[in-house]
Amino acid sequence: LDHIAKLATLVPASVESFLLSSQVTLEGIVAEHAVAGTTTLQLVDAVPHEVLRALRDARPGVRLVQVIHVTGAAAVEEALAVAPLVDALLLDSGNPQAAVKELGGTGRVHDWTFSREIVRQSGRPVYLAGGMRPDNVRAAMDAVGPHGIDVCTGVRSNGALDPDKLAAMVQALGVPPAPATSR
Repeated sequence: LDHIAKLATLVPASVESFLLSSQVTLEGIVAEHAVAGTTTLQLVDAVPHEVLRALRDARPGVRLVQVIHVTGAAAVEEALAVAPLVDALLLDSGNPQAAVKELGGTGRVHDWTFSREIVRQSGRPVYLAGGMRPDNVRAAMDAVGPHGIDVCTGVRSNGALDPDKLAAMVQALGVPPAPATSR
């Protein structure tokens, strides 16, 4: 957490800094955030609604992003129930019901039809994660219509960011290249 706190101080004010937390109690989340000092809390496990309400008072001004693990139709109900309590949703492909919880970074794609329904009905910005790669990201954007995407494993090789995969992701999204700079 100390490392995150140091990084958070380097982020310009116009850019959100995120703490990913698997804590589900008010005390646990607040304690982590008190050290990290980020502008946003990304809650990767299901947080009880009463905790989310109390978190608003305990950490005023901090944005809340609730991760919803899309494992089936129940994810739509879960997302719609929590949407009024958070600032944004992030749809991922973990499995919190597994013997060892999977809370992200699986590289698996989930059923985007459920994600599309969440985007359509939630009234919140929705970010799409779960197996986003250069070869599927355009189809995902077209099928789901999210506010944005979250990528991790799809742009890594051997555990590190892969510049070629990053460039391919940017190209697949149709982002124009940055202008060349002269020295």
